[in-house]
Amino acid sequence: MQRPARARSSPLNTSGRRVQGGQVIGQTWPRAVIFVDGEALTSASADGWFIVGFDRDAPASVRIEAREGTRAAEAVLTIARGEFATSRIDGLPQSTVTPDDPELLARIQREAALKAAAYASRADGAHFRDGFDWPLDDIRVSSAWGGQRVLNGTPARPHYGVDLAAPEGTAIRAPAAGLVTLAQPAMHFEGGLVLIDHGQGLISAYLHQSRLDVSEGQTLRRGDLIGAVGATGRATGPHLCWRLRWRDRNLDPSLLVGASRS
Repeated sequence: MQRPARARSSPLNTSGRRVQGGQVIGQTWPRAVIFVDGEALTSASADGWFIVGFDRDAPASVRIEAREGTRAAEAVLTIARGEFATSRIDGLPQSTVTPDDPELLARIQREAALKAAAYASRADGAHFRDGFDWPLDDIRVSSAWGGQRVLNGTPARPHYGVDLAAPEGTAIRAPAAGLVTLAQPAMHFEGGLVLIDHGQGLISAYLHQSRLDVSEGQTLRRGDLIGAVGATGRATGPHLCWRLRWRDRNLDPSLLVGASRS
């Protein structure tokens, strides 16, 4: 199949954090299909806005292409390497690290299906366009994103969250507008869990909540109350674990704080 001709003036403008775990926000033709390294991954909004995320193991360069009808434009971005620490967490109940009880394993499987369905949301729009606010008023990062976790002496997958220490009951607020795709008060690993789709499959997650103040299907505005900090699920103390995913790629949500396109 013949590829679209390249546009003489490339309407593919992007800005953001070009680093592993980061992202770029861009604008192009309305409803253009966005390809990343040759794979069609998303479509621009009605105003032409789109987002592309780079996971923890993103390569050193990424090619982004927009196609709309017979028009096409592309850009090759250089992606900087991230710096990821190693941390140890001991004293966790072993059932939360390596569960083997059949009933518990069945519960984990059911909850995994709920999360997969919620992460599959692809709400139209571009609420990410103006970047994120922090979800807590007082910011104290107790564990950075992307670090290698060693749980009870056993290496685990990297920590795909930013841990924010705060007293139990501290208000958690939406960092940007979006659609609540999951609101579950008692997940095995995450405890009180809320997922929010900010458009085009960019979904933020809020773990270990002591209280949920939203429900599935609810539309939120920036700053709306989500719930309260807690220590539910697999947690050793009260904190908010804040996560972000785009199209199955794990991103650092703190890198979207303050980002803006206008």
